[in-house]
Amino acid sequence: MTSHDLRSELASLTTEAFRPELAGIDQLPTLDLARLMNGEDAGVPAAVAAQLPRIAAAIDAIAERMARGGRLIYAGAGTAGRLGVLDASECPPTFNADPGQVVGLIAGGAEAMVTSVEGAEDSPALARADLDALKTAPADTVVGISASGRTPYAIGAVEHARALGALTVGLACNEGSALAAAADHGIEVVVGPELLTGSTRLKSGTAQKLVLNMLSTITMIRLGKTYGNLMVDVRASNDKLRARSHRIVSLATGASDEDIEKALTETGGEVKNAILAILADVDATTAARLLEESDGHLRAALAGAGAAG
Repeated sequence: MTSHDLRSELASLTTEAFRPELAGIDQLPTLDLARLMNGEDAGVPAAVAAQLPRIAAAIDAIAERMARGGRLIYAGAGTAGRLGVLDASECPPTFNADPGQVVGLIAGGAEAMVTSVEGAEDSPALARADLDALKTAPADTVVGISASGRTPYAIGAVEHARALGALTVGLACNEGSALAAAADHGIEVVVGPELLTGSTRLKSGTAQKLVLNMLSTITMIRLGKTYGNLMVDVRASNDKLRARSHRIVSLATGASDEDIEKALTETGGEVKNAILAILADVDATTAARLLEESDGHLRAALAGAGAAG
């Protein structure tokens, strides 16, 4: 693609549109600028809401694959890639997920998290190599992330993953994007032109973060990582987590402090096991067995034990 072609393509994107009415914002008082930016951000949740059926369908498909041992792999460049890496990195501490269960790939590798890597986003071959290094398989899901929906790295990742038999999701912020078209599940959150022309780390970045929150969080709920709205897949490994673990077990069971401490000690600090041990009145070994038989779903384990959950 020539430079002229690329300029023409960018000019056609909603996310890149110039807004003449904002040409004088650099002369506004700071408070007015803050109000203006806050007003712009207020429309993002509505744009996400318009895509909820597509988001839900993608989540159900992701959860089904991950229940079979698959991974959730994000792939993007620049801000989009950083958001994917961020979401992936938060899954182990939040849900006690294996670090390899949710993976973030950014064009250019770790260096690109803080420094722009020249030409990385323009290389579908780099995306293919990154996925091959992970040994991407049919049980996996690859989510390509790109505000423009035209980033070659993200599109290349989705196309290669699909060829490998993996589930694919394309998350973009422009309608009719090549990325969404390339994926099994296309999600296009159209937030409109940015406050600063072309700065898609703003509304587009916020929209992408909201969708990624949903993809990972609701998938983890479907995988049994929660009990109601309690994060029960937590292991008490430091003082803060021990206090949080005690509180979660208390909220789930209403048991005494003494019984909670006893259950957490006997289960090695595993919150889910401790809750099951208390509610089902079983020992730690039985709790572990019941959870294994129910694929880690606490409600199913409680039903298997004949306990009310």
